[in-house]
Amino acid sequence: MHFMIIFKLCISLHQDSRAALLVSCSLSVRRGLWARVCAHGLLAWRMMAKSNGLHSSPANCHPCAPTQAREDGDTEGTGLSTRRTCSTQDDASSELRRAGPPDGGEQPAAPTFQGRRALARIVRLVLVLRDWANKSLHEEQQRPDPFLERFQGPELQTVAAGAGNDLEDEETEEENKKKKWQIFVVDPAGDWYYRWLAVIAVPVLYNWCLLVARACFNDLQKTYVVLWLVLDYISDSVYIGDVVIRLRTGFLEQGLLVKDLKKLRDNYIHTLQFKLDVISILPTDLAYFAVGLHCPELRFNRLLHFSRMFEFFDRTETRTSHPNIFRISNLVLYILVIIHWNACIYYAISKAIGFGADTWVYPNITDPEYGYLTREYIYCLYWSTLTLTTIGETPPPVRDEEYLFVIFDFLIGVLIFATIVGNVGSMISKMNATRAEFQAKVDAIKHYMQFRKVSKDMETKVIKWFDYLWTNKKAVDEREVLKNLPDKLRAEIAINVHLETLKKVRIFQDCEAGLLVELVLKLRPQVFSPGDYICRKGDIGKEMYIIKEGKLAVVADDGMTQYALLTAGGCFGEISILNIKGSKMGNRRTANIRSLGYSDLFCLSKEDLMEAVTEYPDAKKVLEERGREILIKEGLLDESAAEASTEGISMEEKLDRLALNLNTLHTRFGRLLTEYNDAQMKLKQRIAVLESKMRQHDLEDFFSDSSDSLLEDEEKDLPGEMQ
Repeated sequence: MHFMIIFKLCISLHQDSRAALLVSCSLSVRRGLWARVCAHGLLAWRMMAKSNGLHSSPANCHPCAPTQAREDGDTEGTGLSTRRTCSTQDDASSELRRAGPPDGGEQPAAPTFQGRRALARIVRLVLVLRDWANKSLHEEQQRPDPFLERFQGPELQTVAAGAGNDLEDEETEEENKKKKWQIFVVDPAGDWYYRWLAVIAVPVLYNWCLLVARACFNDLQKTYVVLWLVLDYISDSVYIGDVVIRLRTGFLEQGLLVKDLKKLRDNYIHTLQFKLDVISILPTDLAYFAVGLHCPELRFNRLLHFSRMFEFFDRTETRTSHPNIFRISNLVLYILVIIHWNACIYYAISKAIGFGADTWVYPNITDPEYGYLTREYIYCLYWSTLTLTTIGETPPPVRDEEYLFVIFDFLIGVLIFATIVGNVGSMISKMNATRAEFQAKVDAIKHYMQFRKVSKDMETKVIKWFDYLWTNKKAVDEREVLKNLPDKLRAEIAINVHLETLKKVRIFQDCEAGLLVELVLKLRPQVFSPGDYICRKGDIGKEMYIIKEGKLAVVADDGMTQYALLTAGGCFGEISILNIKGSKMGNRRTANIRSLGYSDLFCLSKEDLMEAVTEYPDAKKVLEERGREILIKEGLLDESAAEASTEGISMEEKLDRLALNLNTLHTRFGRLLTEYNDAQMKLKQRIAVLESKMRQHDLEDFFSDSSDSLLEDEEKDLPGEMQ
């Protein structure tokens, strides 16, 4: 784009075909060839001047002088020095001398030509505009959003040094590449690792689907043997590359990515997966030299690399925006693979027993109707689908081995059917969970309104409000969804989600990042219906509002006359909650604000705002100044009262802060008291349990002592009676 701008500027500055030729030449090459192109352009111009009989003047023989460069506009502010221009023109002059005619008698003593100064200007202008365009494009590509940058803080950026020599830069890049390869460690949480999982999943799925088919269907193996060999060894190379990647895959230790190659190697080698990976890449197909190329079952050890495919599916389920659809697709894939394997095994059993030997096995392949590959596979797949899904009728088995295979198939079919029903039912219930929960709320509201005999108009209004929430996907409770995240992440998500709205709010433009976090976490979304009053003049103000979406009107007491229109990004209501000194309205609303349509607002209560701005006095002053301006504009500020209360502002602020601190301490004390009561209750329960055990133990001791005493008395009485 910027090359087109340079082209147009150059043509507009010099409407000559010779200049156009130079510019077109200079635009056809890259950055490193500018000087040479300019030289060729000068040469072409000189030849054209010679053909037209033009002669140069001695006054223009050295335009590279400092005074002349300043006259041509080559100042320091343009980014190009006189030295650079002179070097460029010296290169051009050398090219001209080499390409000029050998006969010097025809040329004047000071060889030059008319228009060289104009050409030098064009060259300098092209270079300046090129550098400016590249710099602007680079800045646009790397410039982050200033609003997010202020909140997130400065990020570590790699600064490229562009003033070095080209050869030194190349050597440095090569050294950096070598160092990077020496410390090349794959982050398992990164995008590169996920892309590699997608690559390795393809050969794993290829082996799982086609190896068994090639082993069972001989025609499939013999017809495309060259294709199978190519695909097999491509998959083997990917397997070997995967082992190398695993050896350099990092893991977290104390929250940091381990990059020590010895630790990474030991961590992988001592796992079961390493043994399976080594077995899966053993060159078992070397036995082809002994048994021939048509024994793909020799490669069944490649099936042991299946864990990478499952890992890819797990990562995709976590990353995708539609997890339920992916789970259903994944389940269908598993079922198809099982049906495919069962069909191949059925064909292999039929081949072992003999095609057409009985009614159960595959028909005789000598019959043209059943003798080609497509019919063989489709017939077996059809039989396998009917058997595993337990629908339809299949020929009954005849031999004992056939009975055993069918029994095994029926058991697998029952498990598949139960898995399908369970998983699909669970997925459907999860997909409709939000809708069911929302519908339960609507039904409860409807039942309440019918029970309380609410008017039809009000009932219709409430139902339309719910319909608006569901249609515009605003029925989700954001606080409930994000409650498990830490405050930092919740604030960052809220800022990114509501970025366009927050950037328009004037009170957020210059506020500190900490205050922005405090305020964003305290915002509560509210939706108002058409015609609803957000606030009325004279009402006690307890919250301020920020408009996210919709239009609000400042209306008169009649509700029809509009004074002003509020749109997205506007905020109001802060006057009544700031307790501005000298306000004639005190903490009451100063205007009627009505919703013209459905309006989405953020609500911030007085307590939350005061708690947030306590530690940020500058932000509080900005809010108060804005409120005073509005009050002065509307004539609702008693300036004498405001000036009279100026002396006591500091003391009142201290008292407000003290009151707020007391409230905070009261809240914390209440929490501690609750925890103390809970601990005391648990301690009392434990003491009660111990007391009951002690009583039971004492009773047992009492009864045991009494029984012993009775026995002793009986033993004493027995000798007396005998005497």
